[in-house]
Amino acid sequence: MAEKEWFKDWFSSPYYHLLYFEHGKQEAAAFIDKLVDHLKPASNSLMLDVACGKGRHSILLAEKGFVVSGIDLSIENITVTKQFEKENLHFYQHDMRMPFWVNYFDYAFNFFTSFGYFKTKREHDNSIRTMANAIKEDGILMIDYLNVHYAENHLIHKLEKQVNGINYFITKWFDETHFYKKIVVEDDALEEPVEHTERVAKFSLGDFTEMMAYQGVQVQEVFGDYQLSRYDVINSPRMIVIGKKIKR
Repeated sequence: MAEKEWFKDWFSSPYYHLLYFEHGKQEAAAFIDKLVDHLKPASNSLMLDVACGKGRHSILLAEKGFVVSGIDLSIENITVTKQFEKENLHFYQHDMRMPFWVNYFDYAFNFFTSFGYFKTKREHDNSIRTMANAIKEDGILMIDYLNVHYAENHLIHKLEKQVNGINYFITKWFDETHFYKKIVVEDDALEEPVEHTERVAKFSLGDFTEMMAYQGVQVQEVFGDYQLSRYDVINSPRMIVIGKKIKR
């Protein structure tokens, strides 16, 4: 029997969204402002938000007047996002490992470590291919990922959080290839605690440069945080990779 893909249940869980909803809400808005100011997209730019969740970044981009499409694997997430749809904002249930629209978008974005969840290199390559194929020639692909060295050095192994009376017991660890986070949820509404374990691959800048180049996207810039500071392999909390689709 095939191993169940952990993200399918967890990302659709109300407990996931309760745990992470307030996380970086203002930070996300500030990041979108900074990113748009830096990239200076044309006012009618077509944008794709890959693994959009409940559409936070998509909505912010659409509010700036861009034409935005968001895709996410979770039908529960997409059901929620449908209420925000308008003329320049649409959402679709879609697996990022599978092809989406081709040579259509000016920009493709993958925010907040919404990558690295799959078991095989092929699945990750397929996801990069989906993003690369979705943008036009000279289109821009941005991937916002954790910085492996920083994450290793700043890992808090045990954490307890209470959100709306629900207790979360979080344990983090890593091995040579992945980061892991086990979340145990205790809620009076549950007969017994529920448990989910996140698993995210350790990808370096070299890995992304190689994966993107294989799909015809050349890395142009790398930033180390949501203020778009210079990337430092040891000290930067994020690794924000911006590439351009080149003529093949």
